[in-house]
Amino acid sequence: MELDATGLLCPLPVLKARKRLQSVAVGEVLVLRTDDPAAVIDVPHFCNESGHVLEHSQEDGPAMIWHIRRAS
Repeated sequence: MELDATGLLCPLPVLKARKRLQSVAVGEVLVLRTDDPAAVIDVPHFCNESGHVLEHSQEDGPAMIWHIRRAS
């Protein structure tokens, strides 16, 4: 599943990711795209606090792509 959160500022990308992860099966991956500079702090913190696994992140021009595996 993918979520494009470009154009959204903190805390909206994380809030939308949290909501979208509720509809993802445990163990599945959400691909999140952000362009908010604060996301480099917010997304890893969100994963750490919620127990989800941040499997991979990469730059894509001005955006970041995050691969988040849903935990239980």
